[in-house]
Amino acid sequence: VVVWGANFSVQKAVFAAATPGGFLFVRYLIMPACALALLLWRFGPRLPRVPREDLLRLVQLGFWGHVVHVGMVTFGIHWSTAFSSSLILACGPIYTLLILRWFGIERLGFAQVGGVAIALAGVLVFLSDKLLSGSWAASGGDLFLLLAASFFSYYTVAAKPLIERHGGIVVMTYALLAATPVVLVVSLPFALRVDWSAMTPLLWTGLAWSPVVSAFAGWLVWGWVNAVRGVGRTAPLMYLMPPVAGVVAWFVSDERFTTIKLVGAAVTLAGVALAQFAGRPPAPVRESAPPTD
Repeated sequence: VVVWGANFSVQKAVFAAATPGGFLFVRYLIMPACALALLLWRFGPRLPRVPREDLLRLVQLGFWGHVVHVGMVTFGIHWSTAFSSSLILACGPIYTLLILRWFGIERLGFAQVGGVAIALAGVLVFLSDKLLSGSWAASGGDLFLLLAASFFSYYTVAAKPLIERHGGIVVMTYALLAATPVVLVVSLPFALRVDWSAMTPLLWTGLAWSPVVSAFAGWLVWGWVNAVRGVGRTAPLMYLMPPVAGVVAWFVSDERFTTIKLVGAAVTLAGVALAQFAGRPPAPVRESAPPTD
């Protein structure tokens, strides 16, 4: 959680030098290599065979999870702030519940509906601080992230049956590999405009840290922790990520927190927690192998 919370500030620093598009290009040069190494370590040279029908689903999953979600999150973080980004993305379970309700998989109880309403009110309070100060770009970034969170929730729901059939590693890596060519083609023009020779060793470290340590290794460790401790015990830890992101941003950047912003953040997280855990068995904030952030 500390690694993930700090990663928002790391990415903000890298974006300033490499641009979000340049970051995406390098990320999707590194991540496929990690995915192939994991597959070879887990299965050897004979990679798991997947039926054609499921392979097509994995391609679709890669598009929505990586091309759309990760792409939107990357630019949204750049336009917003580290603390705001972490808080908005923490609203993912709200979308997951609504999608499950839309597909008729789960019915929402009174407490869950109340939690959704409270979280929405908290987001409005949180955004009002920027709107009143005229920070239109940052507010737009937050709204962009709010939309991006919905695509990850769709990824979460759509990935579940595939994970049950093929396992989390296969789903995570195959979806990543399927999306990589598209992301590289889209982000290449941005990468060509970056002055890579001006990147300092510290920025290169941050550029490698984000995809390898935070995104790839972090989710492998999180999956192991869930398996050992159980998702009911580990899921609440995800609510510490926005505070960690806020503390790190306070020390390393010029982000500051008004009373309205802090109240809005507290109300939002309370609403998300109520909607997620009320009247149902505890589930992780992110319930599947992620594309992620």
